[in-house]
Amino acid sequence: MSVRFNDRYAASFISTDEYAHIQPMVNTAHSLLTKKNGAGNDFLGWITLPESYDKEEFSRIKAAAARIRNSCQVFVAIGIGGSYLGARAVIEFLKSPLYNNLKKDTPDVYFAGNNISASALSELLSICEGKDVCINVISKSGTTTEPAIAFRVFRALLEQKYGKEGARSRIFVTTDRQKGTLKQFSDEAGYETFVVPDDVGGRFSVLTAVGLLPIAVAGIDIDELMAGAAEAMHEYSDPSLEANQAYRYAALRNILYRKGKTTEILVGYEPYAAMFNEWWKQLFGESEGKDQRGIFPASVIFSTDLHSLGQYIQDGMRNLFETVISVEKDTVSYTIPNDPDNIDGLNFLSGMDMNQVKKTAMQATLLAHVDGGVPNLLIEMSDRSARTLGHLIYFFELACAISGYLLGVNPFNQPGVEAYKKNMFALLGKPGYEDQKAALCARLN
Repeated sequence: MSVRFNDRYAASFISTDEYAHIQPMVNTAHSLLTKKNGAGNDFLGWITLPESYDKEEFSRIKAAAARIRNSCQVFVAIGIGGSYLGARAVIEFLKSPLYNNLKKDTPDVYFAGNNISASALSELLSICEGKDVCINVISKSGTTTEPAIAFRVFRALLEQKYGKEGARSRIFVTTDRQKGTLKQFSDEAGYETFVVPDDVGGRFSVLTAVGLLPIAVAGIDIDELMAGAAEAMHEYSDPSLEANQAYRYAALRNILYRKGKTTEILVGYEPYAAMFNEWWKQLFGESEGKDQRGIFPASVIFSTDLHSLGQYIQDGMRNLFETVISVEKDTVSYTIPNDPDNIDGLNFLSGMDMNQVKKTAMQATLLAHVDGGVPNLLIEMSDRSARTLGHLIYFFELACAISGYLLGVNPFNQPGVEAYKKNMFALLGKPGYEDQKAALCARLN
């Protein structure tokens, strides 16, 4: 298997009986998911997506990515939440967090419309000066504030630089199949469009056009990414906790939650895992955090964060557990040189590969944290490839759905996300929000 779940470092915190006790609940959750009769069943298109995806659109995605690679130096993906996190996570995991600074034959890829920052937007516009630019706006409706503002700005930039006709071939839109402000505008403008599926929520959308176009622009093999997800789809079809490692992970995190372990920390041991951690936090945080319950998702990159948060994890409140991602086969090696003067006292490491030191640090940390009362769940990836990452993405999506049902919430809605939007629209004076504005201003004053 390209992805293996290892619970040996949590064995002292649970018993085999607890797995047996939760199995009937897992069976129920599995039935709700596969028979599509549970809460949020309108958003289950991701389950069979690795094989049932639109092959014609998939071909168009690859063709569009090829044109972008040939015509653009800078590609800007405009979106927020699930409309950008998955693509950025995959690009940085498989390429590098320094992807834009590396020598390559693909465009730089930047992400906009995921904040309300004048300085960030201005800096990105400065980067685009004197370069050929393409953009991909990703929004179901086209009216979400952050990406809508960015789209206004970059559309104007392209039209000024290339004219409306020239800009048309450089603007790509991923939106609703048939309806919505952005779809209507794109059709009228003649932009090439791709589909945000009706039955796939944003945080589950990385394997749709939402994530695949930016990923393909970066030169990543999206066929391999989908193939890995398809492998996982078949591998995790049995509800037995003995056979299904994704379900076992979901069950174990719920067992720990019921023991008071209310915070889960996703641990990576490479800088390239940082944005994947962010994707994972949205996936689980938005799926489980509702009805005043849920495991709080946090993340760290070790060994960096051992020198900041490591103290808390080792000796702080015992309300947390860790899920550690380990890549077994490293693609790059570096031999530690010898220092004749041994100034730092580290000549015992001379000639050793840095990967060996990293893995030893991981083993030492696992043991220390377990001894400190922190259960550790280990997810082992065979390598850092598109196929294996596709497998891991599906592993987490499936585990998240089952875990949400075990928790007793709808894993596929996000009612809390709308609260700040309504307040912001009212305070900014959007028509139709006059009464709310007066009430909010009274509270603020």
